[in-house]
Amino acid sequence: MATALVIGNIIGSAIFMLPAAIAPYGWNAVAAWGITFVGALSLAWVLSALARSLPDVGGSYGFMKRGVGEGAAFVGAWGYIVSVWAANAGITIAGISYLTRLLPWLERTPGAASTAALATIWLFAWVNLRGLRSAGGMQSATTIIKLLPFVAVIGLAFWRIASLGAAALPPISETSFSVSGASGAVGLTLFAMLGLESAAIPADVVEDPERNVPRATMVGTSLSAIVTLVATCSVALMLPLSVVSTSNAPVSDFIATAFGSAAGTLVALCAVISCLGCLNGWLLLSGELPASMARAGALPAWFALPNGHAAPSRGIVLGAIVSSALTLLAYTRVGVAAYNFATLIATATNLVLYLLCVVAVARFMRDGRVPRSRSLVAATALAFAFVLWAFYSSGAESLAWGGALTAAGWPIYRLARRAATTAV
Repeated sequence: MATALVIGNIIGSAIFMLPAAIAPYGWNAVAAWGITFVGALSLAWVLSALARSLPDVGGSYGFMKRGVGEGAAFVGAWGYIVSVWAANAGITIAGISYLTRLLPWLERTPGAASTAALATIWLFAWVNLRGLRSAGGMQSATTIIKLLPFVAVIGLAFWRIASLGAAALPPISETSFSVSGASGAVGLTLFAMLGLESAAIPADVVEDPERNVPRATMVGTSLSAIVTLVATCSVALMLPLSVVSTSNAPVSDFIATAFGSAAGTLVALCAVISCLGCLNGWLLLSGELPASMARAGALPAWFALPNGHAAPSRGIVLGAIVSSALTLLAYTRVGVAAYNFATLIATATNLVLYLLCVVAVARFMRDGRVPRSRSLVAATALAFAFVLWAFYSSGAESLAWGGALTAAGWPIYRLARRAATTAV
């Protein structure tokens, strides 16, 4: 179940919009995926080592608190919450983009897409406000459906390669790869891997965490990376650049080339359902994370107060408000640029948690709390280098927005700590 949690949280909306985002990078997108694959596995290894050696400290927040201090741990955890808010904006934009394939008037009518996006966020906020049973039922219904486009895309890609050979892909030349090109795509490809920490965050409630969390993290990350790499790069490279880079529904266009417009429409429907399922699950997380931090004393107790359905309503509503604001900001951009704006903020802010966990494991190896080995030292060094590279790849605008939203949480933390000190 922990492995399914990792895979389910990684595999979501990225497959549907990422091909359009990475298509302009050509073969550099494949290189970026190679870098992301190594970096993600290194991060997964670091989180696995922490979970194996410190299974009872409360997951990633506990790792950071013990490794870098309470204040820095709050920054990492709050940055993760900001990442969830930004990811929800990106997921919603992806879902509405595919919805325009089913309802073309959304694209033709000024303001209709952004209005539909806001309505979607608040609809699923309402679902989550009705409690875990309501949200969980929606999640179960969307899990299987979202896997169907993956199967179709990968199957079609292998069929094309088997039939056409190298002609199915653009030619490779000396100019196909560059450091700057690969670097520019890393921030986008990493967004598709956010969620690799999903088993480590609730490690304290996973059965036999020192065994199950590491296995779930490594297996889930590996499988998700391979599937997402093949699916997104197949669409990005096998469709003409002029088509895929401007498409609102690149996966639908890819399927339609082989199986017709009806199949493309069916994939668009699956994409919408998949994005809605992701939005539902991450909105739930946007409520649960502040509530758990409030119970730990890192946020005001107000965040932990449940509503009549035992749902963490304060965090859910706050998350919906911020996600709505980021969605409106994103829609000031055109086409895939709107999606990129939200997802790069999500990537930049999530990296704070990854960086602090890497620093924590380095400190724990030094003082003996985590067994030191050559493989873990190498994974830690690779993870550290990858996180720094990913920060750079996220871009100045994303770092500025992410930094501002993360810094906005500090006064709330100080208020909570002051209240806790007064109570004592």
